Amino acid sequence: MTLPERIASEPELEDVLAQPSDEDIASVARLEPDIMILGAGGKMGPSLARRVQRAAERAGNGSRVLAVSRFSSREARTELESQGVPTLACDFLSAPAITGLPRFPNVLYLAGRKFGTTDRTDITWATNTVVPARVAEHFADSRMVVFSTGNVYPLVPATGPAPTEADPPAPVGEYAQSCLGRERVVEYVSREDGLRALMFRLNYAVDLRYGTLVDIARKVFADEPVDLTIGYFNAIWQGDANSYALRSLELCESPPAVLNVTGSERISTRECAEWFGRFFGKAPRFVNEEGRLALLSDATRCRTLLGEPHVPLPVLRQWVAHWVRDGGSTLNKPTHFEVSDGRF
Repeated sequence: MTLPERIASEPELEDVLAQPSDEDIASVARLEPDIMILGAGGKMGPSLARRVQRAAERAGNGSRVLAVSRFSSREARTELESQGVPTLACDFLSAPAITGLPRFPNVLYLAGRKFGTTDRTDITWATNTVVPARVAEHFADSRMVVFSTGNVYPLVPATGPAPTEADPPAPVGEYAQSCLGRERVVEYVSREDGLRALMFRLNYAVDLRYGTLVDIARKVFADEPVDLTIGYFNAIWQGDANSYALRSLELCESPPAVLNVTGSERISTRECAEWFGRFFGKAPRFVNEEGRLALLSDATRCRTLLGEPHVPLPVLRQWVAHWVRDGGSTLNKPTHFEVSDGRF
């Protein structure tokens, strides 16, 4: 795939995000037909659903795709349907609604709750543990890629090794704890009922409208201070994360497989802000000092099994810089990557 120098509009952005790779198409062709995306109305869901739909069309194996969500935004549902992606509304907190879902052999599970954790911890825990347990039981005969997070790992020394899949979880804060809970309840169903699953531990996918790089770029551009509390982080283009998620269906196992998903670079918050400052012609301002700890993951296994990301960091950083400088839209959903106590 030829990468553009910049992405100039939302339609172009959506098209680039949804463009399946040759590897995506080949993977869908090998899978038993029919793929369901649960949580298709969130930040990553729509672009993933469109990518899967396009891959299925080009694979030519008759695979159906179904995007399922509460669809609190009617616009998101209409947009998916206008691009040929069938949709189904479902309240995942309703047990009867889950048992009423058609059973597909392949499931991409994106539903979850992060922000607002400190306001309604009960909803966070219900969404991140009760719901996936019910979903796993309903789809026990399927393959299921379960979106999780690198937050299940502890914060690690910024200059030391990043956690691999072999390292034990040690989540900080209720959000991360509930995410580990999601993994554990799915693991239980997998071991008891044979569900083939994969824990997709993603940190910091970047769409030009949100993401770690976007948070930093927008602060520099607006002459707002950049917080250095978390001095290093990982990031990956959302399109690459979507591709990895789709192809991870072939890696599902019982007991569940685990896969760290992020970019290979250990990105310095300070150096990233300084790069954007040079691009914008602005001197970045900083608050706090670089902390000793960082949220990092080692995604070597992902790259070994599924290949390198198609969009390298220098290209992604340039896309973000152009987008922010040219007034591109934002989802107004900061990642809060600088939070070190797990309170989102």
